[in-house]
Amino acid sequence: MSAVPAPPFVVAALYQFRALSDPAGLRARLLALGQEEGLCGTLIVAHEGLNGTVAGSREGIDRLRTFLHAEGFDRLEDKESSAIEAPFKRFKVRLKTEIVTMGVPVEPTSQAGQYVAPQDWNDLITAPDVVVIDTRNRYEVKAGTFEGAVNPDIDSFREFPAWLDAHEHELAGKRVAMFCTGGIRCEKSTSLLRARGYSDVFHLQGGILKYLEDVPETDSRWQGECFVFDGRVTVGHGLKEGDTTMCHSCGWPLTPEEREHAHYEEGVSCGHCFEQTTAAQKAAFRDRQRLYDAQAT
Repeated sequence: MSAVPAPPFVVAALYQFRALSDPAGLRARLLALGQEEGLCGTLIVAHEGLNGTVAGSREGIDRLRTFLHAEGFDRLEDKESSAIEAPFKRFKVRLKTEIVTMGVPVEPTSQAGQYVAPQDWNDLITAPDVVVIDTRNRYEVKAGTFEGAVNPDIDSFREFPAWLDAHEHELAGKRVAMFCTGGIRCEKSTSLLRARGYSDVFHLQGGILKYLEDVPETDSRWQGECFVFDGRVTVGHGLKEGDTTMCHSCGWPLTPEEREHAHYEEGVSCGHCFEQTTAAQKAAFRDRQRLYDAQAT
């Protein structure tokens, strides 16, 4: 029996907080490398470091890592998965003020909470004195989360500090465990808590993606799938591509059952957003979907 060929695209999610004196220069060098290697995805560069998810050939991703190490990124938080089709349409390198936007100044390189390895996470989050907080956006949480986790019900990470202002009293006397997709948002959210005087603050090292990669499904306390910001939409245990698709009208992750809803129309609407768009908007979405279908054939 012949071996099953490996999926053609390697997907690398990576970040590192590191002070950069010339982020614009790094952006130019990354853009040139990515175009030369045929990479796709987005990298964000700021004075505080680098963040992003990119995909390409095995050789292209390896060359990117070698380049970043030579540029001084020697402590990259780096997770790898695969995709059958290109998960992004093009390659972009963006200059921003933050590599993950929270809007409140913190010091993640010196103040972040204590890392917890995936194999130790279950013991921590089942302890009675621990509050577990999902720092992701509401549509991400909808696709899946850890059993018993608090959902801040936010639309963007910028809203997290305000949520904390309103709920800080609920954390008194508790240990706090936080998690997110790849770990980067928790670098800042745990730094924020520690800046406010909390000492027993923890976060899942490598994020949900590392947990799903390392922890067997039989031992897992994860429920559902993990939303990812690419064409796969979600991944499950072992980082296998999930069954969820996205409503291209509102961006809501949809399970196979939700795609059976009477208000679901591919590219046009779903049960979550049907009442939120006008007939004219739906007509425009249909035109867009017809154009997309024509280009795909």
